[in-house]
Parts: sequence; C-alpha cells; structure tokens
Amino acid sequence: MKSLKIKESLKKVWADNPIVRKTTGVVLVIIGLISIITPLTPVGFLLLLGLEILGIRILVWDKLKSWFKK
Repeated sequence: MKSLKIKESLKKVWADNPIVRKTTGVVLVIIGLISIITPLTPVGFLLLLGLEILGIRILVWDKLKSWFKK
C-alpha cells in the first residue's frame, strides 16, 4: 500500500514539474556520455534514454520526416 502512494506521488511530480524531467534527462545524457568513454554500461543506452526524456528524438524525427518529404 505504501509503495502505491510513493508511485502516485512520483507520477504527480514527474507530470507536473518539467524541471525534474529536464534535470533527469541531462543527468542521464551526461552519464551516457561517460559510459561511452568508459566501460560502465554497454553502448551508452543511458545517453539514448536521456535524449528520449528530453524529447530530442521527437524533434529530430519531425525534421527528418519533413526533410524526406521535400
């Protein structure tokens, strides 16, 4: 029961506070870049996860779609 309350409160903070999302994304990008240089994690998937949180994939995808439509 307690874990459900924690989960709900974390969802609320994540949805209502864009600063938390941006900070989490930037931290994951930095850790991902470090992990590419050092063998901490395979292929730096945290970099991709951080970019996804920041919404970079959506921006790039829209630009690529418009570029190929021309």
